Amino acid sequence: MADKSQNTDAWPHLHLILLPTDFSGCANYALPYAAAIARATQARIVCVHVVEPVVPAVGYTGMADPLPIADISEQLEDSAERELPMITDCEELNGLEVEDLIVHGDAAAEIVRVAGERAADLIVISSHGRTGLGRMIFGSTAEAVVRHASCPVLVVKPPAQEEERSS
Repeated sequence: MADKSQNTDAWPHLHLILLPTDFSGCANYALPYAAAIARATQARIVCVHVVEPVVPAVGYTGMADPLPIADISEQLEDSAERELPMITDCEELNGLEVEDLIVHGDAAAEIVRVAGERAADLIVISSHGRTGLGRMIFGSTAEAVVRHASCPVLVVKPPAQEEERSS
């Protein structure tokens, strides 16, 4: 019987893998999966970061002089421009064709939009592993992407000890 692990015909024909990141420790757990799949299928990776809109706080914030929203948005953009190349140039993605992309809007909606526009064959996204109240308050970007994406989505859970910290 032939060894299927070496048969590249057993892999689906993937051309583009979308790898969303929010630069958190949990987001990094998806990276080795995306890299391994891209190596096995000779797919390109588009690493995307979504800069979400800043909503002004209503009421007392405790800050003497709150930062203007435009300044905060600009800082988020600058931070993304510095951090995204560090991910796309990391050792695990070495030798792969990788593009970085920064978009603006709701994280889940933008990930789904980019996947559709780029005709992504797969989205590899990490879950923060939140449950209960944390999930109710912060929602689940990964869950929304799974629900609305037109391509397959691989959700990578953090290790159990990391999950417990983010719950």
